[in-house]
Amino acid sequence: MGKFGLQFKATLENITNVQPVGDDFRWFLKLKCGNCGEIPDKWQYVNLMDSVPLKGGRGSASMVQKCKLCSRENSIDILRDTITPYNAEDSDRFKTMVQFECRGLEPVSFQPQAGFGAQGAESGTPFPEINLQEGDWTEYDEKIKESVGIYEVTHQFIKC
Repeated sequence: MGKFGLQFKATLENITNVQPVGDDFRWFLKLKCGNCGEIPDKWQYVNLMDSVPLKGGRGSASMVQKCKLCSRENSIDILRDTITPYNAEDSDRFKTMVQFECRGLEPVSFQPQAGFGAQGAESGTPFPEINLQEGDWTEYDEKIKESVGIYEVTHQFIKC
């Protein structure tokens, strides 16, 4: 069992408080089996709404899956209390946005998609529907008459 932190990094322009919105936010991950090293080609997602019981009554996890190569049952759970916004002062630095508790697997890649929200750094204007799949996002903040944006989105995983 191990904890892994997803560290987010981006260049922010006139924007702050970048974070996932809602319990149905989907964290798209590629997961490596800790037993055989298999990494499936397809993206898998986990969210806070899903809860699957673990075998033997050991609680629950956001996702339980059986490795297609070695048939080992693995699980990943989102640690709700670790979800942290990425703010203007974090711009251009890695910051842990969420932690996952993993049993038998390890996250190796993250694909940001739709479902992020943020607000104008000076204006407080809400931007509730941000899609980061392209790695960049831009908009116009009417209150300050300036562009806002999230650029050069990247990530890394760390052991916690």
